[in-house]
Amino acid sequence: MTDRHHLLVHGGTFAAVGDGGDISGVRGGGSGSPDGLFVRDARHLSRWQLTVDGAVPEALSPVRAGDTARCVLVPRGGRQEPPAYTLFREQAVTEGAFVESLRVTSNRPAPTTVRIAVTADADFTDQFELRSDHRTYTKSGAVRSRQVLDDGVEFSYRRGEWRSGTRVTSEPAPDGVEETGTGARRLVWTLDLEPHGSAELSLRVAARPHGAARPAEVPASPADASARLLALEGEFLGGVPFPTGWPELAAACARGLSDLAALQVPATGPDGEELHVPAAGAPWFLTLLGRDALLTSLFALPYRPQLAAATLPALAATQATEVGVGSVAQPGKIVHEVRHGELAHFGQVPFGRYYGSVDATPLFLVLLGAYVEQTGDVALARRLEPHARAAIGWMLDHGGLTSRGYLVYRADGGGLANQNWKDSPGAICSADGSRATGAVTAAGAQGYAYDALRRTAQLARTVWGDEVFAALLEQAAGDLRDRFQRDFWMPEQAFPALALDGEGRHVDALASDAGHLLWSGLLDKEYGEMVGRRLLEPDFFSGWGVRTLAADQAAYHPLSYHRGSVWPHDNALITLGLARYGLHDEARTVAHALVDAATAAGHRLPEVLAGYGRDTHAEPVPYPHACVRESRSAAAPLALLTAVGGA
Repeated sequence: MTDRHHLLVHGGTFAAVGDGGDISGVRGGGSGSPDGLFVRDARHLSRWQLTVDGAVPEALSPVRAGDTARCVLVPRGGRQEPPAYTLFREQAVTEGAFVESLRVTSNRPAPTTVRIAVTADADFTDQFELRSDHRTYTKSGAVRSRQVLDDGVEFSYRRGEWRSGTRVTSEPAPDGVEETGTGARRLVWTLDLEPHGSAELSLRVAARPHGAARPAEVPASPADASARLLALEGEFLGGVPFPTGWPELAAACARGLSDLAALQVPATGPDGEELHVPAAGAPWFLTLLGRDALLTSLFALPYRPQLAAATLPALAATQATEVGVGSVAQPGKIVHEVRHGELAHFGQVPFGRYYGSVDATPLFLVLLGAYVEQTGDVALARRLEPHARAAIGWMLDHGGLTSRGYLVYRADGGGLANQNWKDSPGAICSADGSRATGAVTAAGAQGYAYDALRRTAQLARTVWGDEVFAALLEQAAGDLRDRFQRDFWMPEQAFPALALDGEGRHVDALASDAGHLLWSGLLDKEYGEMVGRRLLEPDFFSGWGVRTLAADQAAYHPLSYHRGSVWPHDNALITLGLARYGLHDEARTVAHALVDAATAAGHRLPEVLAGYGRDTHAEPVPYPHACVRESRSAAAPLALLTAVGGA
């Protein structure tokens, strides 16, 4: 078998299994997918390995992409001896649960006996421990235990007040549960098969994450689990006006909506109400990330406004109310990342509620204004008025608009070095690759701030009845626009700088962030048209989309996360911006490139693509560690539909 992982995702739960349906027990997943069953940032199943008559079968038909993992297995052998039996394996997940159906069929004309064994373990490793940053975390007093049940085994974990568990059961019950010497347990069955007869096993795994009163409800079968997800996908797909004249875009929209249905994770509103919001992506970010949920909801707003209706109160409920040094919290700031794992609980990572984002707060206001404009639902704007005013207060005060004229951030030593959407180390750089120093003023965030001020002014005037506040915000927006075009524009490049450094100097890389300025309307018409056309020149445009950095710069690398790759959500914003400035041919060019990239990958857009050009490689090159399912990319085709219609 290969070491490829196949993701099954439903809500805040995902399983990564190999080609034969196994989970190997490898502790470190590197930057790719970790293997296991994960619920709320913890690995609730770390081994799940099938043997038949003491040997690992091989995959005759390996697992393929889909909401149900199906494979066909046979004993290893050669041409001279046909396989004695065939195993048909199906697996699926629902929220907090994993279910498997295993059917073994004899290929012999005489009765035969087969010994099936599944080795299972749950190490309850926090997802942050499986990353490739080589960090280790002390977990003093942690205790793991195992209890044999009549129909399986239960694994438990405790550390101080932290409690979690995983229950593995089967029907029929195993004939025995054996120790392995490693902490894992081996469930065994001895099956007597008639000539060409079959026998079936149903295995169920129920996670009980910390704080849950009881283990999750496990569906009766993978088919039952699949039916639940298909019903949810049907709700998301229903009523969307897919373009009949552009079937490839229609297919990308449908695939994206199906992925968004699977990526809904539970959250809580300001009054304790239960909500479901878009998770950022699987496998590493199956949780609420402010920026990601906001952009996803904005892209989907004309078609699925309920995403915004859940995202806004969920983020309002986690809005900072006081200063927090480790969490980078400041009053009025919108959360960047919410985590539920053991390390976050004990403060060993700062991401329980982490506020290291300069742009989630203005995007919160942009979405609130756009939601009211799209739906006419002023009740939500009235309910969230205190939160919106607090967000404006953060922008003007802690954010830096009043004191520095812009939204600014400083590198967070315990968290993120960069706090705009390009948040990897070194992403905010000059054309020669040197990193920005001091307090950073990222260009794209200023566009979001401008749009936030204007939209909130409209809410103040039309919903809150506060003309004075509206006029103040409109004045602030106008001043920001004038100031930005004076300070960021690079005449020799006819292009805005990526950022200003701590001394106010241009961080002069030519970057795709300029397209976000078109989306927000920050540039005047002349500058906007110049920028839009420049983004379609060959050094920027790969044929699959606009690169994050133009390719003729020393900083460019086609396999860098933010310095030369192609991001679908970035290109969706660019396409909306091009359409806003009347550059419809350019918008259609980018939209067609993205749709072609999606078509080449089963109509699904990944988180990010490599920056290699279409002129040198006829298929899009994957970025090696991209999230396979990512909410912003899933919603990007809907943004393209908004920008260019069915053209």
